[in-house]
Formats: sequence, structure tokens, C-alpha cells
Amino acid sequence: MPPWNEVRVDEFGAAFDAAIEQAEKEIDQIANQSAPPTFENTILAMETAGEALHRIEVLFDVHAGNLNLGPIPDLERSITPKLAAYSDSVTQNAELFARIEAIHEDVFEKKTVTLPDDAKRLLDETFKNFVRRGARLSPEDKSKLSQINTRLARLFTDFNQNVLEEEKGHVTWIDDESRLSGVPQSSRDAMAVAAKEKGGKAKWAVTNTRSSMDPFLTNADDRELREQVWRNYYFRGDNNDAHDNKAIIREILNLRAARAKLLGYPTHAHWRMESTMAGTPDRAMELMMKVWPHAVQRVATEVADMQAIADAEMQAAGKPKIKIEPWDYRYYAEKVRAEKYDLDMAEVRPYLQLDRLVEAMMWCADELFGFQFQPVGNLPIFHPDVTVYEVVQKSDGSHVGLFYLDPFAREGKRSGAWMMDYRGQSGWDLDPASADVPVRTPIVSNNSNFVPAADGKPVLISWDDATTLFHEFGHALHGLSSRVHYPSQSGTNVARDFVEFPSQVLEHWLSTPEVLTRYATHYETGEPMPKELLDKIEASSKFNSGFETVEYLACAILDMQLHQLQAGDIDVSEFEKSALAEIGMPDELPMRHRLPHFSHLFSSDAYSAGYYSYLWSDALTADAAEMFVEAGSFFDEETAAKLFDHILSVGDTIDPVETYRNFRGRDVDTEALLRKRGFAN
Repeated sequence: MPPWNEVRVDEFGAAFDAAIEQAEKEIDQIANQSAPPTFENTILAMETAGEALHRIEVLFDVHAGNLNLGPIPDLERSITPKLAAYSDSVTQNAELFARIEAIHEDVFEKKTVTLPDDAKRLLDETFKNFVRRGARLSPEDKSKLSQINTRLARLFTDFNQNVLEEEKGHVTWIDDESRLSGVPQSSRDAMAVAAKEKGGKAKWAVTNTRSSMDPFLTNADDRELREQVWRNYYFRGDNNDAHDNKAIIREILNLRAARAKLLGYPTHAHWRMESTMAGTPDRAMELMMKVWPHAVQRVATEVADMQAIADAEMQAAGKPKIKIEPWDYRYYAEKVRAEKYDLDMAEVRPYLQLDRLVEAMMWCADELFGFQFQPVGNLPIFHPDVTVYEVVQKSDGSHVGLFYLDPFAREGKRSGAWMMDYRGQSGWDLDPASADVPVRTPIVSNNSNFVPAADGKPVLISWDDATTLFHEFGHALHGLSSRVHYPSQSGTNVARDFVEFPSQVLEHWLSTPEVLTRYATHYETGEPMPKELLDKIEASSKFNSGFETVEYLACAILDMQLHQLQAGDIDVSEFEKSALAEIGMPDELPMRHRLPHFSHLFSSDAYSAGYYSYLWSDALTADAAEMFVEAGSFFDEETAAKLFDHILSVGDTIDPVETYRNFRGRDVDTEALLRKRGFAN
């Protein structure tokens, strides 16, 4: 397991230099060996090269994401360009690529060599990845590509650090308790804890993270304070100060466009999407625009309902009418929910205890896949908030892997929620004594930003946060369920628009009666959530789907449009404004992530021209959920076994289209997506 207790932050720089040097030697040995190229001495050897570097990257990435304090920001700025340069040195190694190309030709063209299906796919994907990353460029163009990638690495770090600074620097301080009208006591307690942790400038504080912002905008009666909290959050990176990200975005876009052109692609979007299920920007846009008009129409209905309540309230108070603004949407949506479904989500929150919901998601893993989670003490951790669990197979007690849970917000931790692989699984069904790759079990983590409660009190979370908790656990189960030979094919190492499918599927288990009746218990009385409340939650399951879809989908559409531009001197603010107007974005709500803080797009290449993937995956999710419904239960053993055997365990050993077909027995029915969101005619 990771030796967190031995990490000395000041040694990261030297450790990376040594590990990169070692990795380069290992790659050179593979590339320059005298033996003729074979799968074993080239592709397989690459699978185990650079292990020391990977281990150090894991340790550092956790510090950069969860403990970004002290020297870490400066270290990240110096280390990431070195990692980019190393990556380029591998994919641009002419001798290494010549070996890969020769093996690929033997297997796929000459057909003189036969490989098992998973090895054959690994070879093909490795070959294609090298080509996509410039292996066939001239030496001059390879040099240009390396310069672009190195500069991008630095810009990604600068973007991310700016967002972190904006989250630390903008806090809404409150001393007057009357301004907390409408805010539940549990939220007030959390705000009091946050205020102390932030220096105690006032009794209560709304920090600049979604977990703090969202419940305040949902419940606070004080409209002026709602606007202040909203502006703090949605203007991160867009305050025309030292941490403004617009110039960085412009340079990133120009560099991405130049790189795509150098590699022979029309745009960055075409380059990024070549290896996805969608394949092209047009196919992704086709799905998004199929859903967009329905979502916008639903928002219009939602806003009309809200406006009617707001008008009646203002009239009753003898005040001028207001127009629903983005900082009003969550607040009045709850009033509509209460009116239409007799459901106040403030009634639900006392039943959503974080500790109990963690138990719930682990219970689901046991019921569905036979995974049992056992807390392990006296092991190295990187922060006192972290809990480590050993995961064992219920049937025989065998070790499956380790799971780290880091649930709470703190200074230096990036916002949001995410899963991380500390170590991918490999060597399945191999004899450890004679294994050609290491036999390893997975080590995964889930990371969140819940606001801690006052001493001795349980942490109560919103329904949306509970859904996110299950979502990230779905990613963790994907990693823990991996049963593959080769490290590059393990767990979540799959197409970007497929990887969100397992996590989004698991969200469905939160709302099942089996989970809510067992684990949604009142934090004071211990009583389970009453059936009438369960029924109201079920009845309102598609409520506010317009807001949820539009705030997300606007981001995905602009991402795809932005990365099909030929760049140039882009005015980021003007692009955002005009592009939203062109697609008919309702002005009563914002994008989920405005461009100046859109870390998915600009803190790495990972989700650039890929934010659509949540919708693409949700098309699979909706169809898969209907399979469980058809089986009669989300805990149907046969369907759960198919999910494990054909989705969770296979990693990237099979093309994802075929993977889904093996699970469902047919191709995906995209109409299920419209049915799930309540948009079907």
C-alpha cells in the first residue's frame, strides 16, 4: 500500500528526476534490444516499465489534489512539464515505435502471429495511441509537438491552482443570524464549523465549494445573500485579478488547435474523440441536440411554476415582483416541489447521514457482487480524515483490494468529488510464481468535499450529494471489480464516454426501497424514513430534470463547439455569452461549470471535447436500468451477475460497443435516456 508515512514533500522533485531517468532507461532497453520484436519483449515489457515513476506520481497526485498546501503548488508547476516531456519521449521514440509497428503488421496484416483477444486489443490500442500522439511525425514536428505539450502541462497547472485560490479566497461571512432564515440547523452547524476553520471572521461562513453553496442557495430566504454566494461560486477564475483564467484558456485553446493540425486532425475535438465510442464530434452533438430542446422546454415549464409562486409571495408581502434569476432557481424549485409533490427536501436531509449512506453503498456492493468492506486501522494514511477498508470476497474471504475514503472538505483540497486508482489490478488468472505481468489487486479511493459537522453530530447531506457519493463509489467498484491480465486494460482504463456508465448505474441504488428503508434513518430518532416520504421521493424523481439537464448539457455543448474552433484570439467571455445565446440557453440558470473554472476541460486534456461523455454514458445507464426494472428488482442476482461479468470486470479487453451488447443482448436504446429524464413523448 502507499507509504504515506514515509513521504517527505521536499524530496518530490529529486525523486521525480530519479524515477524519470530510471523509466527512460527501461524504455531504451526495450527499444534498442537486439532481439527481433515480439509481443512479449516489447508490448508486455512496456506494461511493466516505469513502475517507480508511476508510484511516485500516485503519491504526488494525492498531495496535489487532497493536500495542495505549502510547496506543493510550486512543485506541481515544475514537475508536470517534466512528465509531459517524458511521455513525449516514449511515444516519439522511433526505435520503439518501429518494433510496435512491426508486431502490429505481423498480427493484423501478415497474420503470421496469433495472439489471444485481450493481447491483440492491447497491441492495437498501443499502436493507435502512438500514431495519435505523433509517432509518425518528422523529427522537426516531434520537437514542435513536445514544446506544445510541455507548455500545456504548465498551463493546466496554473489553471488548476487559480481555481484553488479562488475557492480559498472568496468566502461569504455572516454574523447576523436573522440572515440565516430558512437554512436548516444542520447546515447552520456546518457553516459554524467552516467559519472556525476559515479563521473565525464571523459566526457562520459559506465556503466557495458546491457542497457549501448548493444547500445555501436551496434554503436561504435572504435573496441578497443568495446572490452573493452565487456570484462567488460562479465567477471563480473570472474576477480580472491575479487568479483570472481567461488568458490561460485562450492560450490552451490555441495550443490544442495547433497540436491537432500538426497531428493531421481538423480540430482538437476530432483528435480527442477518435478513440471514443462516439468516434466523431458530429455523433456526440447529434445525441446532445436530441435531448437539448426537450430540456429547454422543461426549464420553461419549471420557471413558469417558480415565477407564479414568487409573484404570489411578493404580492402577499406588498413588494414589487421579481424575475427568477440564477440565484433564485434552487430556492423556488424547492417551493414548487413542496407545492406539487408535498415534498420539502429539508424533510429528507435529516435521514441522509453520511456515515449511514457509506454503510448503504457498501451494503449494495455486498448484495450485488459479494464485496465486503472491513475497516483497517493502524495503516499509513495521508490525513486523519481518511479511512481505509480492506475489500474481501464474501464467498471465500479472499482479498479483493483496498478502498480509501476521504470525505471532507479542507484547505488545499480541490473541490468536487472524484475517484482515483492508486494501483490498477493486473495478472488475473496467472500463477504468481510464473506470471509474465505482476499479479496485483487494486487500490482505489473516493474523495469528496462534505462539510464536517459540529463535534458529536452526524454529517447530514443533500439528496444530490448522496447521489454523487454513490456515483463515485460506482467508479471505485469498477476499479475493484477488474479481472484482466494487463495493467493498461484494467478497471477504469476504458473509453472516456464509457467510463461514466458504471458509476451512473450505481446512482440508481440510492433510491431503492431496500436502501432507503435500511439506511435512511433519522439522525435524532433513529426511525427509518416513513413510507409516505419514500413515495413522495419516488413521485418527484423526474422533478427539476430541466434544470439538471440544461446546466450540464450547456457545458457539454460549449465544450464541443469550443474545441472545433480554429482558435485564434478568442474572447472567452464573449464566446461563452454568444454561444449560449445561440443555442437558446435560458437566462434563469447558468452552466454548471462556467469556462473560467471548468477544470474538466482546462486542468488537463482528460475531459476536453469529452464532457458530453456523461450524457453518452447515461444513455447506456438508462437502458441498463430498464433491464433491472424488467427483471423485477435492482438487486436481481442474474442481472447483477451480467453487469459484473460483462461490464465491471472486463476493463478495456473488449470494445465497449461489444461489451455493452454482451451485457444487454442488443445495442443501446437511446430512447431510454429520454424516458429516464421524463422527456419522452
